[in-house]
Parts: sequence; C-alpha cells; structure tokens
Amino acid sequence: MMDWTDRHCRFLHRLMTRQALLYTEMVTAPALVRGGARHLLRFDPAEHPVAVQLGGSDPAELAEATAMAAQEGYDEVNLNIGCPSDRVQSGCFGAVLMESPDLVAACAREMIAASPVEVTVKCRIGVDDQDPEIVLPDFLERVSDAGVTRFAIHARKAWLQGLSPKQNRDVPPLEYDLVYRMKDRFPDLHLSINGGITTLAEAQAHLARGMDGVMIGRAAYHDPASVLLAADQVIFGSPDRLSADDIVHAMLPYIRSHLAEGGRLQEITRHMMGLFNGRPGARQWRRTLSEGAHLRGAGPDLVLHALGTVTRASEPVASPL
Repeated sequence: MMDWTDRHCRFLHRLMTRQALLYTEMVTAPALVRGGARHLLRFDPAEHPVAVQLGGSDPAELAEATAMAAQEGYDEVNLNIGCPSDRVQSGCFGAVLMESPDLVAACAREMIAASPVEVTVKCRIGVDDQDPEIVLPDFLERVSDAGVTRFAIHARKAWLQGLSPKQNRDVPPLEYDLVYRMKDRFPDLHLSINGGITTLAEAQAHLARGMDGVMIGRAAYHDPASVLLAADQVIFGSPDRLSADDIVHAMLPYIRSHLAEGGRLQEITRHMMGLFNGRPGARQWRRTLSEGAHLRGAGPDLVLHALGTVTRASEPVASPL
C-alpha cells in the first residue's frame, strides 16, 4: 500500500472504524536511519490503534528504526516480508527475504530487543520456485523462535522473476488452505490471512475457519463504505454505525486544519474517492473532486458541493399523479 495509506488516508479510515488495526504504508529503515526522514513516521493520535510497517534487511538498522517508531507512539511495528516491488528487491528487503529466514529471524530478534511494543511480520507463502508447503512452516518456525508471535500471511507466492508488482497481486493462485494448515500446525501463533479478500462476509468465513485475523487492503481503500463502515458492527459487534455522509462532515475540520498548515485539498480527497461506490451520484462525486480539488483555493466548500451531488442523486423522484 505504498503511496496509498498515508496519514490522511488513515485519519479517514479511523473515522470509519474504531476497532480495526490500521497500517502505515511501508517505510524503509534506511530512509529513517540514514536519510533522516523521521517525518515519514508522523501520524495523528486519533489513528490509534495503528501499526507502522518497516522494510529493511539490516538487523541493527531495523532495530534503530523500530526504536524511533516506538518513540513516536505506534502500537505495533510490522516487518514487511511480502512486498514484491522492484525497488524493494533492489534494496534486499520485502518478499525476497522469504529466501533468507535466518536473516529475518535475526532482524526480528534485534527489533524486539529495541521495542517496548509488539513486533510482527507480514510475509508471503513463498517466492518463485520455492515449495510453500516446505518454505512457509520453516519460515514461521525460525522467525517465531526469534520471538515473533503474530504473522499476517498473504496467501500467494510472489514471483520476483517474470511478474510485475501489480500481477503479483492477482496472478499467483491463492492458497488459503495452506494458511489454514499453518494455523492448525502453529496454534499458539496469532495468524492473520491476507490476499484477495474483498468483503466482510469473506472475512467472517476466514475467522470461522479459525484464523485469528483478516487483513484487507485494496478493497478497503477502493470501497471503504462496504468494508470499513460496517466492520465494527459486523466483525466486532459494535452497535454504532455511521454513514458515508457522516464521514464527509467529520472530515471537514481535519481538512480545514490541513489547509491552514499549507496543505492542499487534493492530498486528502484523493483518498475519499471511493466513499460512495455503488450509490447514485458516485461518479459525479468523484468527478467533482478530481476536477476541483487540485485548484488553488479549493477547500471544504468543494467537498460539500460534491456531497450535494450524491444527496440529490439519492433523493426519490416524485411520481406524477
């Protein structure tokens, strides 16, 4: 979710669900430690509970980055061993580290020693020609021996040779049953399942099968009303539920504050495009924001105007007598 789940996105998503754990986009340890990019860790306290996702392969560097993240107040530090992008591979982190479980264990051990908050790992079931039936349990055993007790498993291989990052999200087949077997084999580990999950009904089915958690990425971003607005009620049993219209109004003070600090409306509204997916007026909502949010002086009035197009499109049309 690099370049997607920034702090503006997470603030929006937190308004939609009080209880789901939110993740940052991946931040590389070298950027924090060597690049002085601590601003990448910035987040609003309203985002809690929130986990920072780190990328890297140097145990000492990851330990330092973990300490920095813990100082900023994150609830969890997650080591990403799942991202297949070219720039991640070139830095020797992400999914390529599925080939080096002992190095991942060493990284995790140092991160845990440096952190007062929990350190977790997100991984794939394997990469390239690896046999997931062999690789995944070995990976879980070695890394859990280093002290990690929570894993989020993307139930697909990552093909580092021959597939683009986009293709790696869809082309390799999903192997949910393998992840289920890992939960049966490692009952004391907290295992979440990820990959191809688009609805809360699907999430419930995975939980019913015994998984400890479900991670939903792009579906929650593109259609947040269907996934996030109902999550507290459907998954956590909370009776409270807001509407997408309520969320727009709740975002207005945040938008005003961001603009007062010199920010641009587009930096926030780009994450709000999918709020009304499936509703009458959704296309006009997106068009109004995409055409106007980048203009000088654009602010809350534009957002309210866009909301008005949805409201008018949803109003019943009177039948002639």
